[in-house]
Amino acid sequence: MNNRKSIFGALALAGVILFATSCNNPGNSASSAVPAAVGGAKIAYVNIDTLEEHYELLKQHRDEFKKRKDQMEGELQQSAQQMQAKAQDIQKKAQAQTLSQSEYEAAQKQYMNMQQSLESRNQALTEQLMKEQEEMNKDLKKKLDAYLETYNKDKHYDFILSYSAGGGSPIMYANKAFEITKDVIAGMNATSKDEVSKGTKK
Repeated sequence: MNNRKSIFGALALAGVILFATSCNNPGNSASSAVPAAVGGAKIAYVNIDTLEEHYELLKQHRDEFKKRKDQMEGELQQSAQQMQAKAQDIQKKAQAQTLSQSEYEAAQKQYMNMQQSLESRNQALTEQLMKEQEEMNKDLKKKLDAYLETYNKDKHYDFILSYSAGGGSPIMYANKAFEITKDVIAGMNATSKDEVSKGTKK
């Protein structure tokens, strides 16, 4: 559960494109992005690392997810401590010979049941967290797809690619003149402003 995967890393790419540009102006901002033309196609890209860092709804969801994870881990830790205390109590009474054979066997059975219950709960909570994360990722990806479709109505890009400095992207070099990340962050934050506000008031 600790491995952090890129939320938008699965942004669909339409095939393998040979990325070549004739403009070399990395100082341009996203709002003044110049579309790249490759074989007549207009291309732009979104820096996924930057988007994940500044998209407010994503940051809010991550905070909520962390709270849920911490809460679940706290519950499991408390159960584990109770089970450990039970084991120590059984051992102490056994050493003091204050338990009959039947009482000792019953205590052992109770301990085994506690252990099995803890393992089952751990598995259930792990699966629940994974499901919640998957649903969160799907929802955020859906929002990104919807926004890019709206954004592109007057931009008319043929391809909007995803770029990550950490790898996982077919783009080995990206000219900042064709970056639209700031536009996308500003637009998506504006689009989800009400949803973020509602989440903050919870």
